[in-house]
Formats: sequence, structure tokens, C-alpha cells
Amino acid sequence: MSKYKIAVLDDYQEVAKSFADWTTITEYADVKVFTDHLHTEDEVVARLMPFDIICVMRERTPLPAGLLMRLPNLKLIVSTGAKNHSIDVAAAEKLKIEVQNTGYLGHGALELTWALLMAIAKHIPQENANFRAGGWQHLVGNDLKGKTLGILGLGNLGAQVAAVAKVFEMDVIAWSENLSREKAAANGARYVSKKTLFEESDYLSVHMVLSDRSKGIVGAADLALMKPTAYLINTSRGPLVDEQALIESLQKNKIAGAALDVFDKEPVDQDHPFRMLKNVLATPHIGFVTQDTYQLFFNDSVKILREWLPEHVKAAN
Repeated sequence: MSKYKIAVLDDYQEVAKSFADWTTITEYADVKVFTDHLHTEDEVVARLMPFDIICVMRERTPLPAGLLMRLPNLKLIVSTGAKNHSIDVAAAEKLKIEVQNTGYLGHGALELTWALLMAIAKHIPQENANFRAGGWQHLVGNDLKGKTLGILGLGNLGAQVAAVAKVFEMDVIAWSENLSREKAAANGARYVSKKTLFEESDYLSVHMVLSDRSKGIVGAADLALMKPTAYLINTSRGPLVDEQALIESLQKNKIAGAALDVFDKEPVDQDHPFRMLKNVLATPHIGFVTQDTYQLFFNDSVKILREWLPEHVKAAN
């Protein structure tokens, strides 16, 4: 009996096989795990050409139509998360490539948003480095109580961020193109114009879905409205913010700082300014990288494969 070939992509921490029992499918398939990331389409095609099935981690490796057309052996894509906008599903359907998705846990991004916001407000990375170097109190932290939290995008996640802000007795304001005063009020926020959102926020957190319409929704003109004491937090998607405009704003200290978990290009280049700027607190897109989420991702992936493989292997033989 011939076996299917499965590629598990972008397992950065090399943990895929520790979160699920992949031996349950070895009767039907050989599994190869890749821990590195390839950037160019030609590199990806060369690597994936032999494989029948690809397991992808979120949007780490995009699968557009042009790439899919170059993978004639591909029969199934298993993607972690309920949606993956980097897969051209319509093209996959035309090419008779099945696409299946795992479940998803959404609390990780909420938790990281507040971890980053509080860390940058209280100067925790700097104070920890100072402490390890033998120092003591070095900087003066900022308060949350009584300060204004601006939320760009008051959807499900934005509403949860607003709820936590109320615990800290913050004034919460919000704006998005489709937000109404009534919906804002129902989620504990005050509806304001986009201009006011940027002008009044002491902390401005971005929580929008990336689309053609929302790409670059935070531009140079918006950043110029912010207080020099204000912080920008983005745990949503990098391209929502004009990256070059943000870099220039931070370099010139036009805002106090930024806390970022997402970027235009991931992984970020070694010489990227965000790796150097002292007023940037950055993490490598770890909002969804949690024990419980990975447990769900990889167990669901194996479950999908366990159900799909026997039938298709039998038909192929």
C-alpha cells in the first residue's frame, strides 16, 4: 500500500509532534515537519512538490492561486484556525484540492494585548534589564486608571479589551467605519470620530480584520494626531498600520512608543528597525501561540487526517 506524504509547515518551536499523537496516521502517511520558514514562491514550490497533503500554521505560509497551480500532487490542505485568508480557497476548489480547518481559541490575543500594554506602560522590559544589571528603580511608570484607551475596531476582541479596561477604570473610546454610538455604548465605550480617537488616546489598541479596505487604516496623518506621550498597541495584523510611517514616528519620538506582535513581513528581517528602536516592545506574533491553542490546533489536525486518509488511501489503491 502506497502512503501519502504530509508536510507540516512552519513549526517554529518544533512542537507539533509533542502536542498530538501523529503515530495514529503513520499506517497511511509519512509525516515531515519543517521548522524553518521559506519566503519565496519558488522555494515553497520546490519543497512542497512531492507532498500530497500540507498542514499549515495560520497565515505563516500563504497559498495563493499561482502557487497552488504549481503543486499537482496536492490533494488536501489542513489549516489551523477557523479561517485562513492567505489560502485561495476558490482556486483550491477549482484545482480539486480540499481545504479543512481546525478549531480555534480566541483568548490568547486578548491576554497578549494587555500583557504588552501593561509592560510598555510600566517599562517592565527596561526595569527587568536594569535589575539584572545590578540596578534598582530606573524609570517612572505610567498609570492606567483615569487614562484613555482608544480601540480601533470594536468587534468581538475589541469589546473584550474594552471590558478589561473598565476593570482598570480607564475611559474607553472607540471608532471604526461601521461602528455606531449604540454598539459602542453597549460595549462600555464612547463612540468618537477617527480623528478624536487618535487625538485623545493615551493608549491606542488596534483590533480590526485585515482586508483591502482596512489595509493601512493607520497612516502617517493618523499617527501625527497622537499625543507625544501616547502608545500604539497592535496585536491584530501588521499591514493595518503603515509600517514606514510608524517607524518614522518612533524614530522622531512623536509618540512615546509602540507594542507590537504583528508585522508586514514575518518573520521580521534581522536588521529591521523594530529590532533596534528603544521605544518599541515587540514579540514575534505569539498572540495565538499558547499551550491550549496548540493542543487544539494539532489534535484537530491529526483528527482531520485520521478521518480523511483511510478512505482516500483505499480509493487510491
